[in-house]
Amino acid sequence: MVYFDNAATTFPKPEIVYETIMTAMKEYGANPGRSGHKMALKASRGIYETRELLGKLFNFNHPMNTILTFNATEGLNIGIKGTLKAGDHVITTSMEHNSVLRPITYLEKFGVENTIVYGDEKGRIKARDIEKAIKKNTKLIVTTHVSNLTGTIMPIEEIGKIAHANNILYMVDASQSAGVYNIDMDKMNIDLMAFPGHKGLLGPQGTGALIIREGLSPCEIFQGGTGSDSQSLIQPDILPDKYESGTENAPGLIGLGAGIKYILQRGMDNIRGHEEDLTKHFIEEALKIEGIKLYGPLNPKDQAAVVALNIKDADSSEVSYILDQEYDIAVRPGLHCAPLAHKTIGTLEQGAVRFSFGLFNTHEEIEFALKALREIAKEL
Repeated sequence: MVYFDNAATTFPKPEIVYETIMTAMKEYGANPGRSGHKMALKASRGIYETRELLGKLFNFNHPMNTILTFNATEGLNIGIKGTLKAGDHVITTSMEHNSVLRPITYLEKFGVENTIVYGDEKGRIKARDIEKAIKKNTKLIVTTHVSNLTGTIMPIEEIGKIAHANNILYMVDASQSAGVYNIDMDKMNIDLMAFPGHKGLLGPQGTGALIIREGLSPCEIFQGGTGSDSQSLIQPDILPDKYESGTENAPGLIGLGAGIKYILQRGMDNIRGHEEDLTKHFIEEALKIEGIKLYGPLNPKDQAAVVALNIKDADSSEVSYILDQEYDIAVRPGLHCAPLAHKTIGTLEQGAVRFSFGLFNTHEEIEFALKALREIAKEL
């Protein structure tokens, strides 16, 4: 199979990730942080190393403020729901995933106001439009770094400066950028950042993190066993325990650490350069195919390795089905859990076929996909 669904989950992973997970499972797959024996301690050390590696990747030197989660959605919920309360105002954008939009909408019933800043037809957000939306009670700005629909790269550093100048917290959803794009939390004035481990970080599903700037303390959104302060019936206030109730996915998180090591060794600039080359190749040739419409900036310097398209008036699910069944090409059709983003670019009814390229894709695979699109466009 030719796999072009990396925006959902990168596949395959580096061999070292599989090997590390299996070793952890087979040799020391005990419960981290709950027991004092050698296996449990080794698992705990492996998890702590992953916290440190994440800090190295994002210029963040507080490992205990790196909250390990099961996905980006959990981190976004903690950051959004744990920060906002009745009377607060939050600003977000039309290019967000439902993992941002649904928690924010949910909070309306508790008296939290929101403003959604709409992008243009290419999914671009202007920082000055976010600045115009600021109110006296604005507590938080939440934006994605890269659109999961169009691949549009958002001006997060500029937005961070605006938030900092107005004493507003800034949260970034780095689901499509972590591990591929350089993110400096301090330089970019990012207070909270959530991301999964199973996409650009090359780890397994069931992993992720929320990084919280030193000095912030959002309310936890669930409580339970932490292995610390067990005599108390009140959730501990120490980090990361405050947000990490229950048994962690130790083999997965240790495997995530292996994925980050691979990225650091390979070089993030090299990874990004390869993905930009693939994206440029695909866009330039797809634009030549009669009947195909592409969405987004259509420039690999303004767009991640995510390209959305449609063929004539065909339903996106039909095109995806043909690609899968007749060409063995994996893509994702539909609304991509981002309905307002589709509304923004005008594809809410038709959806879109999303191609998303990764580190292990090749130019030969791009050519094969283009050949398939030419043939499908002629038939539809």
